[in-house]
Amino acid sequence: MTDFLVRPFRRSDREQVTRLVNAHAAAVIPGVTASVNAVLNQFEREPGEFIVGSWVKERQTLVAEQDGSIVAAALIARHRDGVDVGEAFRNTGEIRWLVFWPLAPAGNPHWSDGQAAAQGVMDACLDQFRHWRVSRVSADGALPVAGVYGVPEQWPHIAQLYTGNGFSPVPDRTEILHLADLGDVPEPGDPPLPGLQLQRLVGINGTRLSAHVDSTRVGYLEVEVLDQAERQPRLGGLADIGNLTVIENYRRQGIATWLLRHAARWLKLGHVDRLLHYAGPEETAQLAFVERNRFSEITRTQRGWERPV
Repeated sequence: MTDFLVRPFRRSDREQVTRLVNAHAAAVIPGVTASVNAVLNQFEREPGEFIVGSWVKERQTLVAEQDGSIVAAALIARHRDGVDVGEAFRNTGEIRWLVFWPLAPAGNPHWSDGQAAAQGVMDACLDQFRHWRVSRVSADGALPVAGVYGVPEQWPHIAQLYTGNGFSPVPDRTEILHLADLGDVPEPGDPPLPGLQLQRLVGINGTRLSAHVDSTRVGYLEVEVLDQAERQPRLGGLADIGNLTVIENYRRQGIATWLLRHAARWLKLGHVDRLLHYAGPEETAQLAFVERNRFSEITRTQRGWERPV
């Protein structure tokens, strides 16, 4: 067995850990990468997690060094045990993510794969949870890039590591991610209903494009541009759909498609060229809608992994 050393993260590890993170992200969403700064920032705080992030008491990053290289890394967190913390998170230990090189480079006899080292990192995580005396242990794959969370189907080595260490996926927590190239989305054309008008506003999850008939809002779609430099793909921009709804009496009349096409036009003006959509397998109407509108399924991810303490 190749020797490895599990130890706390050092700043000199930053490029190799970022490369590990981006290799896992690239298998899920093409072209999306995190900068070194984005990875380092996640070690300290997660601004996007403005509710759950405030409940974190401490974080720790562990790496495994093997043959002079970082082959595995994990970010873990401990949540506070207070009345202001969500009940499901109180005194919880969480693996925010754990990634490792599953295969040795082809033809390199001097470097073994990272499986044993990853197990060493997992052991260290579980030891830390015992030291923290947490009352619950969970795991995720929430990398500091857009759309990568849970354990995507492209990471069978991570799923095997979790299940081999007593983690089980929570039932009914699968999500399906679709991605659209906005260049493939047609222009909006004429409104599908007489008197239908478009209004653009600030929304809860990004920019809201609303469809109105007279003074009645009959539907809306929200898109959020993931415009932080640390979370941009190498070329172009990326956004996601935060909310999409049409009131029942106006469904199946083309309003949602009209809103989507207006959103695509708006995003392209800002050099955003791709759009993400998330849904559960049971949300058949949403899935059918995005597939009709030239979105492609890119992954299925299992959210929620838990292990007995």
